[in-house]
This record gives sequence, C-alpha cells and structure tokens, in this order.
Amino acid sequence: MEKVLQVVSSEIEIIKQDFEKRNSELRKKIEQLEEEKMHLRLDVDVQKLEIEKLRKEKNKDEEDLDSLKIDYKKLRLSMRTVGLGKNLEKWRQDIREEKNPQKDPNWLKSFQLIWKSTETYQPNIVTVPEQRQKYGQRLERLEQLQREMQYQLQTQMQEELTKIQQDMMDKMLESQRNMMTQLTQLLAGGIDKGKVPMANIGEDNEESLYPPGFTPPNA
Repeated sequence: MEKVLQVVSSEIEIIKQDFEKRNSELRKKIEQLEEEKMHLRLDVDVQKLEIEKLRKEKNKDEEDLDSLKIDYKKLRLSMRTVGLGKNLEKWRQDIREEKNPQKDPNWLKSFQLIWKSTETYQPNIVTVPEQRQKYGQRLERLEQLQREMQYQLQTQMQEELTKIQQDMMDKMLESQRNMMTQLTQLLAGGIDKGKVPMANIGEDNEESLYPPGFTPPNA
C-alpha cells in the first residue's frame, strides 16, 4: 500500500508541474497583451497631443482673425473720419479732376497710407478663415481616428481576456479530470494488488486437512 501511495504522490506531482507550466504560459500571454495595450495607449496619447496642438493653432487663428476684423473696422472708421470712405472709382475720378489737392494738399499721402493698410489686411482676412477650415477638418479627422483606436483597443482587449479566461478554465477542468482519472486508476490498481484470491485460499485449506494420498469417503 505504501508503494501505491508513493506512485500516486509521484503522479500528482507530475500533474501539478504540468498545470503550473500551463499557468506560466498563460501569464506570459497576459503580460504580452498588457504590453500591447500599453503601446496602443501611447499611440492614443500621441494622437491626443496632436489634437491639442491643432486646437491651440485653431484658437490662435481665430484670435488673429478677430484681431484683424477689429483692426479692419478701425481702419474703415478712420477712412470715414478723414473723408476717405470713397470707392476706388470715385478716387480715380477725383484724381483725374484734381479736386482734392485744392482742398487738402496732403490728401494723396493720407490716401496712399490708408489704402496700403487696407490692402495689407484684406489678404489676411481671406487667408485666416481658410486656415481655420483646414485645421478644423484635420482636427475632426484626428478625433475620429482617436475614437476608432480607443474602440479597437477596448474590443481587442476584451476579446483576448475572454479567450484567456476560457482557455484557463478549460485547462483547469481538463487537469482536474485527468488527475481524478489517474488517481482512480492508481487506487484501483493498488487494491487489486492487495487482494488474495479466495478460491486458492479455500483449496489450500482443504488440502491441508488430509494427509497426502488420502481420499475422503465423500470425494
């Protein structure tokens, strides 16, 4: 019986080592998934930084646009104040007729300065909205990409974790079944080895009652 227990103990140790080996493999797989998850999070963080940068640029462009609008309004007000709120055709007519030099000798110089400022502001006012639209579209694309990456990360991790949990559960159940089967077989084998055949015992006892060569009358 002691030998049987030793064999059972040895088999249990083998099963235990096999189970620990499988658990070690699963732990490594989980660590690998965690590392991949960390890399995906880093990619998402980079996208967040890029989005934040674009938002700042967009806000700056909007501030520049507002500033240009204010300056342009001030410029138009100044033009009206000094009597320069005429259209280009009117100015050409006045120059041809040479009316303004008689009223104000410095009118041409004032006109040139204000007109130059107007030409400087107008292209900027046209350009800034285009830049704002460009940054806005890029920002929308990055935000959409960020949402897709987050969804992909969550879906992938959930699927992998579910698969690992199911795999661990299956292997644990399989190991338990194998252990119980082997224990049952070992115990059954030990009991069979410890048994003595009853028929042989009866025959030996019967032969020992009579001397050799003697046949009972009833036989």
